[in-house]
Amino acid sequence: MDTAISNGVTVETIALPSDALERTVKLNIYLPPVTSPQGTVPVLFLNDGQDMEAIGLETILNKLYEANVIRPVIIVAIHCGEDRINEYGMISSPDFKGRGSKAPQYQQFILEDLLPYCCGHYPMMIRGEKAFAGFSLGALSALDIVWNNPRVFSLAGVFSGSLWWRSKDKSDRDYNERRDRLMHRQIREGVYHPGQKFFFEVGAQDEKEDRNRNGVIDTIDDTIDLMRELLHKGYLEGKDMKYLQLPDGKHDVETWGKAMPAFLKWAYPAI
Repeated sequence: MDTAISNGVTVETIALPSDALERTVKLNIYLPPVTSPQGTVPVLFLNDGQDMEAIGLETILNKLYEANVIRPVIIVAIHCGEDRINEYGMISSPDFKGRGSKAPQYQQFILEDLLPYCCGHYPMMIRGEKAFAGFSLGALSALDIVWNNPRVFSLAGVFSGSLWWRSKDKSDRDYNERRDRLMHRQIREGVYHPGQKFFFEVGAQDEKEDRNRNGVIDTIDDTIDLMRELLHKGYLEGKDMKYLQLPDGKHDVETWGKAMPAFLKWAYPAI
């Protein structure tokens, strides 16, 4: 384990072996400069941990702590493997191209390897609220893990989520958005989980695709449609759901870095 301290935020780098994934997973753990007076600290797990330097997470955290606008939070940034396209996905099913085939093993790693390790080494997070967030395909993965484990995770952060994830190609003659978008169907067929919250970020320049030709890019359509499914389940916009649309936002780490402070202030406001 390597430890680096900068401006009060401690960053520890850890290599965690995983039998489920058959690889060693690199982690960057961001520890706050001070802990909660109650001795309990929430924890945020982040997919695509290798991008945190480009996103500027350490600088973002330092500024938010200095401004006293967020409470202490532990962030566990999980580096993806070479097979990202298969480890990130939905547990229930791969997409129409077979992508996401290792999503069950990735969830197994999170629940059986990562959580026990973190709680064993950082006992202040044992009773703390647990959240999961990600970007693009990593956002789909994070949302899927949160939705399927409501007793463990209470919040999902979805940045430019790959919510198009579908069982059929959109060019297929019998493609049906209601039936074939897998995350939308999973939530529609699921149940309300009291206490869960969801943050969605989309950039107006995330992509150019507009499959239904309604003048709105698919990323925005898919996100709004998913929020409608959550609304039908009983989640309330403003209370349980937060939507952030960035007019100049793109599908890149620069945009996600700009959105990160808004997410952290919403998820972990200073008490």
